[in-house]
Parts: sequence; structure tokens; C-alpha cells
Amino acid sequence: MSPDLILTIVIAGILGIFGFGAGYLIRKTIAEGKIASAEIQAKNILDEANKEVERKKRESVLEAKEEILRQRNEMERENKERRNELQRLERRLIQKEESLDRKTEGIERKEEQLSRKDADAEKLKAELSSLCARQVAELERVSGLSSDEARQILLSDVEKEIQHEAAIMIKEIENKAKEEGEKRAREVITSAIQRCAADHVAETTVAVIPLPNDEMKGRIIGREGRNIRAFETATGIDLIIDDTPEAVILSGFDPIRRETARIALEKLIVDGRIHPARIEEMVEKARKEVEQQIREAGEQAVFDTGVHGLHPELIYLLGRLKYRTSYGQNVLKHSVEVAHLGGLMAAELGVDIQLAKRAGLLHDIGKAVDHEVEGPHVTIGVELAQKYRENKDVIHAIAAHHGDEEPKTIVAGLIQAADAISAARPGARRETLETYIKRLQKLEEIAGAFEGVEKSYAIQAGREIRIMVKPDKVDDLGAVKLVREIAKRIENELDYPGQIKVMIIRETRVVDYAK
Repeated sequence: MSPDLILTIVIAGILGIFGFGAGYLIRKTIAEGKIASAEIQAKNILDEANKEVERKKRESVLEAKEEILRQRNEMERENKERRNELQRLERRLIQKEESLDRKTEGIERKEEQLSRKDADAEKLKAELSSLCARQVAELERVSGLSSDEARQILLSDVEKEIQHEAAIMIKEIENKAKEEGEKRAREVITSAIQRCAADHVAETTVAVIPLPNDEMKGRIIGREGRNIRAFETATGIDLIIDDTPEAVILSGFDPIRRETARIALEKLIVDGRIHPARIEEMVEKARKEVEQQIREAGEQAVFDTGVHGLHPELIYLLGRLKYRTSYGQNVLKHSVEVAHLGGLMAAELGVDIQLAKRAGLLHDIGKAVDHEVEGPHVTIGVELAQKYRENKDVIHAIAAHHGDEEPKTIVAGLIQAADAISAARPGARRETLETYIKRLQKLEEIAGAFEGVEKSYAIQAGREIRIMVKPDKVDDLGAVKLVREIAKRIENELDYPGQIKVMIIRETRVVDYAK
């Protein structure tokens, strides 16, 4: 190997060592610079985070202070309102105590005055008794007769003189009063009926709900019938889905439940979301809506009849009568009509019109709760009227409108007549076929139970019964007596609207043959 080659190799090695060292120094310098930069950035990020934490902390503290201040103000306001309410109640109690004290003092004074008057009255009574006794004794001494003997002689003479004249006069007065009374009664009732002509629509026990399409039936039924079961359970109404196109039927005897079910189903159809939870929600909303309708119906009835000052609970019960029927007749409409008829007849007779209207409007109020309270609706109505401190004449009219009590006032008699007129209007009421057939059978049975009756026929829907009698057992005078007895027994044993005409037919046939 030549010296130059060796030198070249040595120089190359030395240069390689220097290059490696320089590269190492350069990389170290760059690495240290990056580390320092990273540390500075980390420090800056940490400082920013600390500042953000401090800012958030201050904001939270401020919000907490504001919330505490707001709650403190709210509590102070509520405490102030409670203090004001307590002060107001305290003032009212003080005023009531003062009023009671004044009334007590007034009552004590009146008791003292009454005691003095009683003592004076007793004294005068004793003086009068003594004076009368002295006068009677003097009269007996002068006449030579005792008081009983003189009284008998006087009464005997007067009785003989006026007995015949009184009998004639009483008979004439009775006949005239009967004629005038019947004529006047017919005029009053006819006028009232003509002036108050109301429409009547028989209530049914089903409601038909239209559907936008037949696909809605499947959604109403739900998977495995869960929707229809949930609906019937929540409302208590039968939901009938048959082949009727685009319609379903709600069936039930309770009108309030049926109306609630109708409103809820219509809401569900419009909403489109039909599932058990939604059904319960809509039924509850429908119940609240029906409650509002009930209250509005009661207020409207009070407004239409012009009856004022009714207790709010009585107005609500009147509204419930909108969903109560009697033989298919809406009880609220019936009550309003009775109020109008009673008011018109009271005006004709010069009786208190407002009292008659009030009694007519409330006469069937017991029917609003008769399915919740034991007893007939007349008794329940009387108890409700007494509970809400109604007029005693109104209470008596309620008690007497079905003849449970004898009418003692003109208003009670008017309401009894108005109730019968409203119920007897053509088309006002309908009966079930079974009740109707039973009434006809009972009518013919009553007539056939009398001796001498051959056949009896109930005609004109039970408004008339014609009775064929045996002419050899019932004469003309006996027919007059028999028709009255049958009519009386029908009145006592049957319940029916209006009146029933009883006709007896006595036929005598004489047959002979010319030979």
C-alpha cells in the first residue's frame, strides 16, 4: 500500500469522524430547541386553562349569588303576601266578632222587650177573663137562663132559618165556581201550551263516528285488539266495529260516558297516534271537556229561564241533566220547558212568576244524582234544595210535583200541571216495547176483573180502552157506575203519561124471525 493511499484513508476517516460529530451536535441543538418550544407551548396552554377555570369559577359564583338573591326575594314576597293575608283574615275575624257582639246585644234587648210585653199581655188577659165572667153572670141573672141554654136556643133558631137558604146558595156557588174554574183553567193551560212550543228529539243510546277511511279501523283495533280494549276500559263504552263503511259505533246507556268516548275517539282520529297511553290521555282531556260543557249547559239553562241567584252547585247539577233522559226525553230541556210553562201560567193567574220558574227549573234536580244516591228523585231533589237553602215554596213544589205530597200552594199545583203537560206532548217521550206491552196488558186486565165485563180492548197506543159489557148483567145506570170504578182503579194502579179514555159499550139486540 502506497503512502498516498494511506494518507487519503486517514484523511477520509478524520473527515468522517468530524462529520459525525458535527451532525450529532446539530441534531442535539435542534432537539433542544424543539423541546424548549414545546415546554413554552405547554406552559401557555396550562396558563390559558387556569385562566378559563378561574373565569368559569367566577361565573358560577355569580350565577349562584343571583339564584340565591332571586330565591330570597321570592321568599320575602311570599312571606309578605302571607302576612297580608293573615292581617286581612284577622281584620275579618275582628269585624265578625264585633258584628256578633252587636247582634247579641240586640237579641238581649228584644228578649227583655218580649218579656215585658208577655207580662203585660198576661195581665190584660186576666182582666178580660174577669170582666167576661162578670158579664156572663149578669146576663144569666137578668135572663134567667144559663149561658149554655141561651146558646142552644139561639143556634137552633138560626140553624132553622138559614139551613135551606145556605144549602141552595152553596150549591149555586159550587156549580158556578166549577164552571168558571174549569173554563179559566182551560184558557190558562191552552195559552201556556201555545206560547211555549218546544221541539223534542228522542235520545238514543248509540253514537256513530265517521272515519276518514277504512284503514283507520285497524289502527283503532290495534295489535291483537289492545287499543280497542284500552278504549273500552277507559270509557266504559262499547266500541262496535262492523262492516259499515268508514264509520264505527259507540254504544252505552250512560250519556256522559258516551259523550266522553265520542270526543276522545274524534280527537284520536284527528291526531292519528292511537295507542293505550295516548287513549288514556285523550279520554282524560275529553272528561274535562265534558265537565266544562256540563257547567256551560247549566249556566245557559239559568240564562234562558231568567232564574238568578242559584247556588253554583245547583247550576252544575242542572248541566248534568243535559246528559240524563227520561223515557227518551232530555231532562234539562224538559226542566227548562216546565219553567217556562209554570212562569206563563203564573203570569195568567197573577202569581209570583220568578218563584214558579225557579220551582219548574229545579223540580227534577234529583235526577242529576239519582244513580249515585239512594232513594227516589223527588226525595233527593228535596234534600238538595234544602242543602243549598232554597225557598221553602220551591222545596214544597219539588216534593209535590209527582203527587207524593198534596200541593199546598198555587205554585206547587202549577208545577205539577206544567210537568204533566211537558211530558205528555206528542213525541216528547218514548217507552220501551216491553214496558208498553205490559201497560196494555195491565190495562185490559184491570178492566176484565170487574163483574159483567165481556171483552176489553186497549186502543190508540193505550190512550183509550173500550169495554164490552153483558147487557143482562149491567144496565145503563150500572154502566155509569162501572166506568167510574174502572177509571179510578186505573188511576191508582197504573203509571202513564197524559190521560186514558175509558169507554163502556152496552149493546142490546132483539132478534125475531118472520115465518
